[in-house]
Amino acid sequence: MIGLQQSNDCHVQAGTRNKVQETPSQALSDALIKVAEKRDRKAFAYLFEYFAPKIRRFGVKQFGNDAQAMELVQDTMTSVWRKAHLYHNDKGAATTWIYTVMRNASFDALRKMKSNKEEHISEDIWPIIQDSQAEEEVYKDHLQTAQIQKYINKLPPAQRDIVKGVYFQEMSQEQLADHLDIPVGTVKSRLRLALQKLRAEMGERE
Repeated sequence: MIGLQQSNDCHVQAGTRNKVQETPSQALSDALIKVAEKRDRKAFAYLFEYFAPKIRRFGVKQFGNDAQAMELVQDTMTSVWRKAHLYHNDKGAATTWIYTVMRNASFDALRKMKSNKEEHISEDIWPIIQDSQAEEEVYKDHLQTAQIQKYINKLPPAQRDIVKGVYFQEMSQEQLADHLDIPVGTVKSRLRLALQKLRAEMGERE
């Protein structure tokens, strides 16, 4: 009975240690500070070992491609190494800071992946934007890449990013909200205003 109790105690203690190891907040923060202050490669290796699998899973979900997911891991952790001096442990956890770096790297990757598509805008984009088939016909003459890009570049930056994210980068409104760290309602509002301005601008050129 004593041996059994000792065995159970060991399992409990092991389970407790595992829970601590799952979220070693202080250890991660300390490691990030060592990277920032001492360029400590051992500390960076610890961070990489902890975060790489998590970033990879996020990347696979985001891109649907393991190769691109691994690129996200490399881009994120390279930025962590270079920008570690920007981290301040009194302003937040290391996990929060590194996941913010990851989201920014992911957004940049999506923009690069879709940038070539901006030169080949197909006519099927506008049925999504227009409220009716009649409106779609009104704007068909404007479906020239240079013209569309010119109109969009006149939008305020916040609205321009939303339009490009939704229609050129094929991101959902929820994904944009996550990457821009704004509410989904704000994304919808900016998109609506942007489309109103585009329609007005293109109507005047008509």
